Amino acid sequence: MQGKSWLIAVFCCVRCILYPGTCVCLASGTRSQSITIIEKIKIQLLPKAPLLNLEIKKIQISATEAFVEFHNGSFIKVVTAKDTARSNRANILITDEFRMVSKDILDTVLRKFLTAPRDPGYLHKPQYAHLKERNKEIYLSSAFYQSHWSYKKMRDYANKMLDIGDNSGGIDDPEASKYFVCGLPYQLSIASGLLDPHAVADEMGEADFNEVSWSMEMDCEWWGNKSGAFFDFTSISANRKLRYAMLPSELSALLNENKFYKIPPKQPGEKRLLSIDVALMASGRNQNDASAIFINQLVPTKTNRYISNIVYTESSEGEHTADQALRVRKLYDMYDCDLIIVDVKGVGFGVADTLVRDIQDPDTGEEYPALSCYNNQDWAARCKSPGATKALYAINGNAEFNSQCAVLLRDGFRTGKIKLLDDEAAGKVWYEQVKAYHQLTEEDKLQMRMPYINTTLLVNELINLQSDTTTGKVRVYEKSGYRKDRYSSLSYSYYVACELERQLRAKRARAKASDSVWMFRAPKIK
Repeated sequence: MQGKSWLIAVFCCVRCILYPGTCVCLASGTRSQSITIIEKIKIQLLPKAPLLNLEIKKIQISATEAFVEFHNGSFIKVVTAKDTARSNRANILITDEFRMVSKDILDTVLRKFLTAPRDPGYLHKPQYAHLKERNKEIYLSSAFYQSHWSYKKMRDYANKMLDIGDNSGGIDDPEASKYFVCGLPYQLSIASGLLDPHAVADEMGEADFNEVSWSMEMDCEWWGNKSGAFFDFTSISANRKLRYAMLPSELSALLNENKFYKIPPKQPGEKRLLSIDVALMASGRNQNDASAIFINQLVPTKTNRYISNIVYTESSEGEHTADQALRVRKLYDMYDCDLIIVDVKGVGFGVADTLVRDIQDPDTGEEYPALSCYNNQDWAARCKSPGATKALYAINGNAEFNSQCAVLLRDGFRTGKIKLLDDEAAGKVWYEQVKAYHQLTEEDKLQMRMPYINTTLLVNELINLQSDTTTGKVRVYEKSGYRKDRYSSLSYSYYVACELERQLRAKRARAKASDSVWMFRAPKIK
């Protein structure tokens, strides 16, 4: 968008032409990202630069290799940032979207490419010895979160560029010139004619405009904790550890039921929760209304606790009550859930009321039996089907309950008991390792990535929530123009997870106490 790949493509060509025998390595987390710069050379530069054509001996982009070979011995080649790339050597290392590359791979594999600098013959003459060259490293990326290692690297390079904290001579010190950092915000793209300002204004005015993602991608701003935020980004980001989304069957089927993405059978002691925060109005009329569904996989630990793995999430706007209830009922069966958690105090009443009766899918004709209520006798009485499974967990929120939910959720992130899906860029990397993914349409690929995208939207919601404790309880509220539907759904789910954990610990404690009772035979008295 800002043209950084195009600029690097030009740099690579100029460097290779002016410095014969230069070897440039283009690396990134995925092969598709690595070949972007070579595609720029082939598709955008060569058709408009006949003199550049004369310099290039061969250019190739295939499934197995991608490179540009120059007549003067210079070479541009693509490598994937993996442990298998160790044997490569380069004078210029360019790492695209470097935040997506493991720091360990960057330090132990990629940077080791830069062993010997270019050694033209004239450097062996004493009068030219001072022109000895150094190898170079170039890192490209959009901005990201401040808790990520890439932010620390950027700050370190910026400080070295400015020579901050060094007494060797300030900005005039020649050592400082070895480092350079710059950002290319969207205003530069507008000024260069790469972006339409009216299109930018339209996007920023849309109801689902994501300020955090925009700031990182377009403003070159690294996002960190905001003043007054109830949830801190660092603890949330540290728990984005789940590589693979547990996809609904209609999506996992497109990946040929890949074992990493299909819904697995439950393990011993495992429970699954489905939570929904219900909305009926589309965001075009009310920016704070959207329904959010989470699937929470509760995995028991040896210490009689549950780890909440948020393995799937989806969001919808403007759907009717019956349609939302049917979707919830389908997911309940599909994921073999134990409970459906619904706030019955507001618009969720209609969804809950539909679930306590038999539901028929109008498209397939399949009947879904009614579900009774697990925790509320009044709602259990609304279910008229004898023997119905007690699976509905009714939430009747109040100030005290909402305060408990907020505090529990924050503590869950801080103690590492809640695990979220990785960010969407990493999610795309995991998908690209599945052969069937490459055969899908762009629409299907987007559906695959939506759980990761929705998780990022959840994180953005959380770190933008404000809090008020003047009443002695925590009141969490959203800023103007923001939402908290995902927060509400997840907080209900984690509250119930904590309740089930208390029941589990009490049950295990009783069992342990029972096992510790010693049985004695009555003594015989003669």
